[in-house]
Amino acid sequence: MSIFKELRRRSKASFRTNASSERSNGDMASGKSSSTIETSSSSTTPPSSIKPDLSSQNLPALSQTSSNTNASVTPSPLPQRPVPLTSQSTRNSVAGSSFSSNGTWRSPAPSSPYAPRVISISDNSWVHQKVLLIYGQIADPRQHVLDGTLTVYHNQDTFPATSWPVSESHFKALVHLVPGPNRLRFDFSTPKISSGASHSSWMSINYLPLVNTPPLDLVILMGKDSNGTFDAVPERVQREGNGLDTAVRKYRMAAYLWQAFTGEQMFRNNFGRRCFRLEEEFQPGTISNRDAESGQMRNEARVHIVRTQKTVAELRDLNIAQQYGPATRKGELFNIAKDAVRDYFGVQPGQKRYVSVLLLDAHWDKNAQTITGHAALGSGGGEIKMAIFGSHNLQSYPSCMEEVVSAFTDCTRTDTNYVANDCGESGSNWEAANIGIGAHLHEVGHLFGCPHQESGVMLRDYVRLNRTFSIRESFSTRTKSQGLKVCLPADECAWHRLDALRFRFHPCFRLPSDGPCGSDDSVQVWPVDNGKILITAAAGVAFLEIFAEGDDTCHSFIEFVNGETGNCPIPKQVTITESEIRQRVPEDKKKKAIRLEIFSGGLGSHTVHDLGSLKSKQSLVKLPNGQPGYKGSKLGFSQMDGTQPQEVILESAKQTKLLTSVKVYHGYALDGIEFCYEDRTSQLFGKRGGKPGGDEFVLDTRRGESILGFYVRAGLWIDGIEILTSLGRKSGVFGNARGGSGYVQSRFPGLSAHIARFVHLD
Repeated sequence: MSIFKELRRRSKASFRTNASSERSNGDMASGKSSSTIETSSSSTTPPSSIKPDLSSQNLPALSQTSSNTNASVTPSPLPQRPVPLTSQSTRNSVAGSSFSSNGTWRSPAPSSPYAPRVISISDNSWVHQKVLLIYGQIADPRQHVLDGTLTVYHNQDTFPATSWPVSESHFKALVHLVPGPNRLRFDFSTPKISSGASHSSWMSINYLPLVNTPPLDLVILMGKDSNGTFDAVPERVQREGNGLDTAVRKYRMAAYLWQAFTGEQMFRNNFGRRCFRLEEEFQPGTISNRDAESGQMRNEARVHIVRTQKTVAELRDLNIAQQYGPATRKGELFNIAKDAVRDYFGVQPGQKRYVSVLLLDAHWDKNAQTITGHAALGSGGGEIKMAIFGSHNLQSYPSCMEEVVSAFTDCTRTDTNYVANDCGESGSNWEAANIGIGAHLHEVGHLFGCPHQESGVMLRDYVRLNRTFSIRESFSTRTKSQGLKVCLPADECAWHRLDALRFRFHPCFRLPSDGPCGSDDSVQVWPVDNGKILITAAAGVAFLEIFAEGDDTCHSFIEFVNGETGNCPIPKQVTITESEIRQRVPEDKKKKAIRLEIFSGGLGSHTVHDLGSLKSKQSLVKLPNGQPGYKGSKLGFSQMDGTQPQEVILESAKQTKLLTSVKVYHGYALDGIEFCYEDRTSQLFGKRGGKPGGDEFVLDTRRGESILGFYVRAGLWIDGIEILTSLGRKSGVFGNARGGSGYVQSRFPGLSAHIARFVHLD
């Protein structure tokens, strides 16, 4: 029996998957000392994300240059972790690939010096979206400039083969993935080389759908009497239709392009291949134009059809298209859409929903020369984070992967008898696709919390969105110039670095390798000795934006992440100085007021409206023992009648009295706090209003319990407060537990006395 047990033990061990000792392909952000902080304000593709490949057919490493020169590039992707997929057996092979000893798929050597080389992603990488954008080269573009066709054969024929143009030995393609391992084959063909040779390469990509992150819901919004059509020229109507089914296919494909673009941009910013996810359902496939013929069912993005209580005429009469003169009812269409979405999804108080809305009834009014029923708006506030955009460019969108290249290279002029030339930037079909898909993505950026930036998608960089998906560029009516012959990564549209930082910490972009996200996303700022300013956050200090007086957009920022060192946490405490901040603004603004926007790892934020006043005498308090005390930041806006500033230094901090309980006076907001001592004296902060007698929270003085700090709900005024103690107890929120935003005011370590200070209780 012992022999059989030993055999069984060895048999089990032989099927175990070896854990990889290499670093994860997830987030690459980490903590960093404030003394070694680096800043960046560039939104271009970071050069470190695409590096020379020293192992690809022994080609020399080349530096990346613009496509406007004769030089070319031979970059390779960052190394990404090979992962165990299934059995370790090396006896099986699929589509020219076999298993290596560590359980990963091993791709064979290229069959020809002209075999496609994928540059943007490495073999056995993990991704988290269904449609992957890739970039690569054929041979050495410096020596062999070839045009031709790249054909992608997908995993086990689960998706039809797709063809993509090769221009001057460069190519871009979209790859459809299924959950799990995907073995892909890339074939190159050109009339310049004998067709008898096989120019093929293989790659394995692992697709892990993320089902535990909030999805981006796709909604098509229509009036209650809408016929479900959108603007299109007669030729388009005859060829592909302009009904609701066509709108769904085009909108779905646009969302997959958003994902492919964003996932690649996050990787270039060294944040792993993280991306927002789309809610999907099993339905008749549309992502390939051959799915309808074969009746193929696929798990694809769900598009919700929502009708408002307004008629089409009422929606169009709003006429709030922002780009056409002043809007007398600006935002009303956004509110109508928000109410319809809330009713459709049944959003409950406290829940959050992320929704992108396509306004199907937007219509080009030729006589008025305006787009009615359209608005381009996005907001990341409230329970429903929403972006809305009209359908007036929808005819130019691709409806499947096979139409992507043609959609972004179609030079057909816009016929303004039927459709709009949006802002004069949609003079041809491919430019209209840029504006429609890209401007809607801009509003989705607002939905995810991004403000306008100095460059990138959040500053209309989407007019170059075509360069992301097409290797060639057509003639532009916007610039009245011939497009690029080769669109390299450096020429593409991009998310600004600050957008990528927001996405890195956004709940919709979380990866399984990310640590747990705590409930405390607040940020505290403290002036301390020696002219220093201390920033603390339980979720870590992620980055801060610097605004000089008169700045509407951020031109300088400091980030506290390190994209090259893996999943190390960001620092929970950072020290800065005013001089350090002022060095980062232009010379002509160094003496102006400086505003800071500070963001935590939970994307909680705190605003320092005037950096200079934070270090002024107004922030200092002289304690009874003669030591200086430093005030925290003010909560509330002090706008109600009768508002007066108050300060309280607890007598228990002097160690002369024992604090036994705290009474909180409140209704639906905070009226006052009374600190009660063992000698029956008390200190009142605010007033005794609201609930008669208030609520009393008693401290366990026998165990030495004391007040550690407060959790405050505040907006325009103080909505509620919770008492935190040294024993880890919490009193619960007195007042409105959901009003305003949450802040933690805790005892500052190192002070000999504790200051409880809430300014301007309203």
